[in-house]
Amino acid sequence: MKKTVLITLGIILCSFYSIAQSMIISAKPAAKSAEQYRKAEWDIDLRADFRNPYLQEEVLLDMELVTPSGKKLSLPCYYESGQGGGISRWKARFAPQETGKYRYSFSLKQNGRPAFATKENTFSARATKDKGILHAHDSWSFRFDNGELFRGVGENICWESRANDDSRFFKALHEQPKYNYEYMLRSLASHGGNYFRTWICSWNLPLDWKTGINNHRYHDSQEYFHPEAIQKMDRMVNLSDSLGLYIMLTLGAGTHDARQGRYAVSSREFFTDEKAKAQYRNRLRFIVARWGYSPAIGAWEFFNEIDNVQFRDRNNPISAASIAQWHTEMSQYLKSIDPYEHLVTTSISHRDLEGLNSIPDIDFNQKHIYKNNRALPTTIVKYSEEFGKPYVIGEYGYEYDWQKDFNQFADSMDSDFKRGMWYGLFVPTPVLPLSWWWEFFDDRGTDAYIARVRTVLDDMTRAGKGAFAHASAVSSAKETEVYAVKCGNSTYVYVYNPTTSAVSANVSIVSPGTQAPQWRTYDCESGRFGTLKGSRSAENAVAGIQLAPNTDMVLILDK
Repeated sequence: MKKTVLITLGIILCSFYSIAQSMIISAKPAAKSAEQYRKAEWDIDLRADFRNPYLQEEVLLDMELVTPSGKKLSLPCYYESGQGGGISRWKARFAPQETGKYRYSFSLKQNGRPAFATKENTFSARATKDKGILHAHDSWSFRFDNGELFRGVGENICWESRANDDSRFFKALHEQPKYNYEYMLRSLASHGGNYFRTWICSWNLPLDWKTGINNHRYHDSQEYFHPEAIQKMDRMVNLSDSLGLYIMLTLGAGTHDARQGRYAVSSREFFTDEKAKAQYRNRLRFIVARWGYSPAIGAWEFFNEIDNVQFRDRNNPISAASIAQWHTEMSQYLKSIDPYEHLVTTSISHRDLEGLNSIPDIDFNQKHIYKNNRALPTTIVKYSEEFGKPYVIGEYGYEYDWQKDFNQFADSMDSDFKRGMWYGLFVPTPVLPLSWWWEFFDDRGTDAYIARVRTVLDDMTRAGKGAFAHASAVSSAKETEVYAVKCGNSTYVYVYNPTTSAVSANVSIVSPGTQAPQWRTYDCESGRFGTLKGSRSAENAVAGIQLAPNTDMVLILDK
């Protein structure tokens, strides 16, 4: 009995001694002052025992803040260099969302227990004209910290060119080194895009992979998080911020392969195994600590097409309940460690998972639609009304099969690309549908068309100060498609002739009003505003609109 007591006491004393040796040696700000919505950094030197500094179960460093308004925040810090048992360098990246005086300190935990805390210090953040972080607002738009409303228009740019692409007809195109973030993001911004979606995966931003990376930009590494992927992420986030672009960052599962230095589980176990969940939480913590400060992070997306993960084994699918529960837990955790309250989402291909659309900490839902362009507006409206959340089409396209030669139906690909954005602009979604096949559309110059849609989006935004509301319009030509939106005192009507014949139509807006109307037009192909010619206008109505086959226009009624 005495031996047991002595052994237990010895373990306690050794544990206490280890924690007692842990300490934060210094915490120095990189600059004397901070600016609202912009990155401020602290270099922290500490001494602590750890084998893997990325596992919060071993070592955890937080920056504890009290904002000028009295709100308490906890900011994850991240490891930079050094060894366990010696002095290691850590960093805090923080973007103040309030102006004024902040109080802060740093706290260190070892093995889940408090080990050291610094004395409280202060810094002040001065105001800027920046907008801040994107948050939920309504079905039509997101909202920046400064109150300005936002609607996204852009495309998927899910990866830089791979070393070995598997497309039958576009292998050479997809492998072109020019398809890097530096080229693609600048191109998107030059076309008026403000939003894009990109992936963390084994061949792009391979944060979790050591080997087997199908991309010449990365080399094998034995580090827990790939240093070249980290550097690429830093550059991509900084570039996006400088260009005014917002990223839907698809996090994915990472890897749970022992060959990549991870705790190995099957795809099914990934959603239920507690060690696998702990591993993923550590991954989220690092991502938030390193890049959460940036307003360029438009949303954290857990999965690309989670239903396809569910049905990888078609005869034995993963239960929807376990996937929904995983998303519930991880979205709640992500919200708890992200002091900026970035938007959170996930996506499906085409199969709904019971419970997934109703998770409280998922801010907007989304799916992908191919080969059914005309379903975009009805799908968006249906899901946003049913679940009371914004709905986004994260991918769309005329064709999804990368083994087909798109050049055989390139005109249809182009038309689909254009129509998807117009449909999105005139229905309640905060991000217009995002097209796939970015290399194909860049090579054809089709993506320059984004500027046409952005022009009308900006006009709407000015008219309604960012607010959008549903309006009704009808056409005398039944074959035409008509959508209407009210922005302030102006009503915008999109009219599309999907047929192979010319159409003459009378268009009327179902809207009260007695003031004399002023009609404008917008030519969707030329990108020019104009006045009505060869047609007659009256209160809320236009007669004699002429539309050539497969053409469209926007009518604008200003009052």
